[in-house]
Amino acid sequence: MPGLISSATIEQVRAANDIVDVIGSYLPLKRAGANFVALCPFHKEKSPSFNVSPQRQSFHCFGCHKGGSVFTFVMEYENIPFPDAVRRLAERARIPLEFDQGGGQQESRHLKDTLLQVHEQITQRWQNALANEAGAKIARDYLAKRGVSAEAVNLFRLGYAPDVWDDTVNWAKSKGHEFALVEKAGLILRKEGSDHYYDRFRGRLMFPICDEQGRVVGFSGRVLSGDEKTAKYVNSPETPIFTKSKVFFGLDKSKRALLDAGYAVVCEGQLDLIACFMGGVQNVVAPQGTAFTAEHSRILKRYVDEVVLCFDSDEAGQNAAVRSLDHLIASGLAVRVAVVPSPHDPDSFIKASGGEAFRKLVEQADGFFDYYLNRLCRTNDATTDKGRLTILHDMAEAVHKTGNAVIIDKYAQKTALRLGVAAEAVRGEFRRAGAVRRNTAPDEAPETVGAPEAPKPSTHEAWLLKLIFRQEDLLDWVAEHLDPQWIQHPLAREAVALRVQSHRNQNWTNLGAFLDSCASAEMRSLVAEAAAEERPIPNPAQQLADVAMRLRNQFIDRQLQELLQRAGRPEAGEAERLELLQEQQRLRQLKREVLPPVAR
Repeated sequence: MPGLISSATIEQVRAANDIVDVIGSYLPLKRAGANFVALCPFHKEKSPSFNVSPQRQSFHCFGCHKGGSVFTFVMEYENIPFPDAVRRLAERARIPLEFDQGGGQQESRHLKDTLLQVHEQITQRWQNALANEAGAKIARDYLAKRGVSAEAVNLFRLGYAPDVWDDTVNWAKSKGHEFALVEKAGLILRKEGSDHYYDRFRGRLMFPICDEQGRVVGFSGRVLSGDEKTAKYVNSPETPIFTKSKVFFGLDKSKRALLDAGYAVVCEGQLDLIACFMGGVQNVVAPQGTAFTAEHSRILKRYVDEVVLCFDSDEAGQNAAVRSLDHLIASGLAVRVAVVPSPHDPDSFIKASGGEAFRKLVEQADGFFDYYLNRLCRTNDATTDKGRLTILHDMAEAVHKTGNAVIIDKYAQKTALRLGVAAEAVRGEFRRAGAVRRNTAPDEAPETVGAPEAPKPSTHEAWLLKLIFRQEDLLDWVAEHLDPQWIQHPLAREAVALRVQSHRNQNWTNLGAFLDSCASAEMRSLVAEAAAEERPIPNPAQQLADVAMRLRNQFIDRQLQELLQRAGRPEAGEAERLELLQEQQRLRQLKREVLPPVAR
């Protein structure tokens, strides 16, 4: 069962969310006969091949072959797991969720839900303070000075934490929240050795940090006074709903743009991201600070195949870009680096030159290793032995992290050209660096080669799928007379076996539930495509009889061929050959028999 949500609740949520209404809230659907069509949101196309069936409560794209139920669509479009898709649709239908779980899990879920509620409430409190309170003038003036529009303030829900020690403490008391809970949320602190609490965030511009579903899970507060002893930014501590290394600022708003663009722009700070987003570059995210983790890379890999790093132009920002390489390469992401002209950061560059200039800067960004070679040559004197050795060593170490022989050789040649030496000499140094790296690195698992894609079902297998998933009145005959082993395509065979089993067990509910139970996206796509065909099937009973007969006979032919091969082996004895011959005769007789007529 996906997640911890009960089966009854999943079916209740499914029934309450008509797939046409749900997908229609994301895409402009147009009626086409009994179905609806649209341009597919999962791949680029000029004419609509995305098909939604209100009758079967399923969707299928005949271009990219994605398909499934209303839950599948939300999962794919929002890039969220099944339980979160159920929650999203449950909230849409205002259905309270019921869980199949123990007391400890219920308690943990209740705590997280309560912390989310507290974070949402304090976000509204600080938004109101920024908009209306006299003490927040310093924050409003700062935002005006930085050119942050009212639209951006509302979109990113910026707020202001009043510059007093007990504003959040008193707010919590007025809401009836226990101080221990608000402390666990990271909003207040307990004075050591006493029962007194004080606010964590005071006199700061507040940036809510959201999870991928747009729920506030933490905060980053920027100081507004000139006190150099005060940290410029204070962030929420780690809590049951907030782990710094697993959250990007802005991802909840940029995830669709990431999927559409195919690459992510990664910048350092919240104001940089806001400037990019409002300037028209919306495929942008920001880690909390410059520390880029392996988890950050894994999150981005779910959305994109390439990352453009755009950190500040100062030394700290450029060093952060270099440190990000290991995690990004380990996740299989291609990396480019966009360098804003000094002394700018992305925010100030966009303010000075505009969003279109920044977009061009990103589009023209160098590949990471071109950027890194330029940086090494700029920071080391290539006319000295020490400088050349440093460039050689650092460049070799970086490119060997890819494990790609083509990239290694390419940048050996480029490095040789920059240093004015023979390419073969640099290749030799790179090979030695690679040997040292292999000898000192921990054992690595051998690279695995992905299994080749299974061929598509045959024409007759595809017709069988259409018949059994569109003509429920044929299932009695199918369950009694059709053997799934006749089907050669593994996913089609499994889908037919599951459909027949559900008919025999009388536990078939609907196509949507079946699609959600499919073990793989490939099987789900196969079934959704079979069910999505809009044209009526002429004389389906006769079609089924013909298709089943052909599949059975093809199955018998394969068995006969195998028996002939076994009989032809030199080591086969007379007794075995006689037995094989008798089996061949039995199969040939079976092939001459006609299947019973299909009754409807």
